[in-house]
Amino acid sequence: MKLVIVTHPALHASSVNKLWVQELKKHPSSFHIHELYKEYPNLDFDINTEQKLLSNYNEIIFQFPIHWYSTPFALKKYIDEVFTYGWAFGPEGNHLKGKKISFAVSTGGLEGSYEAKDSITISNLLNDFKLSFQYCGCEFKHLHIFYGAMYSPSTTVISSNAKKYVATFLD
Repeated sequence: MKLVIVTHPALHASSVNKLWVQELKKHPSSFHIHELYKEYPNLDFDINTEQKLLSNYNEIIFQFPIHWYSTPFALKKYIDEVFTYGWAFGPEGNHLKGKKISFAVSTGGLEGSYEAKDSITISNLLNDFKLSFQYCGCEFKHLHIFYGAMYSPSTTVISSNAKKYVATFLD
C-alpha cells in the first residue's frame, strides 16, 4: 500500500486533483489517501502522528498543484516541521531512509509554459524537494503531471489522466 499525501488548498473546487483522489479511492487496498488541508485546516500538524504515518509506508506520493512555479505553502511547512533532525536526518535520523518518493502534480499552465527554455521544467521546479528527500536517504521514483488545468479540460481528458496516474502506481 502507498501513502498519498494530498496538498491542495481547495480540493473541493479542483477539477484535476479532486478527480485524481476519486480515482485513487477506487483502489482502497493500494492507496491510503491523506489530505493535509482536510486533516489540518489550520496547518497545525501533529508531528508525532505524521511521523508515525510516514514510517508505516515504503512508498509515498505527494500530490499537489503547482502555483506560480512553486508548491502549496502547506507542503513546504509540512516537510519543514515533520522531517525533523534526529528523525528524518542527522544522528539516528533514518526513518525515511530507503523510502520511494513520487510526485503527482497539476499545473494551470499548458505544457509549453514548462519547456526546457530557461530551465523551467516541472522536474527542475521540484529539485529542492528531490534533494531534501535524497538527503534523507529516499529514492525518487515517479513524476506524474497534468498540464493546463486552468484551460477547462474536459472530464474525459482529466479522467484519462487520472487512470494513467493510478496505473503508474499500482503494483
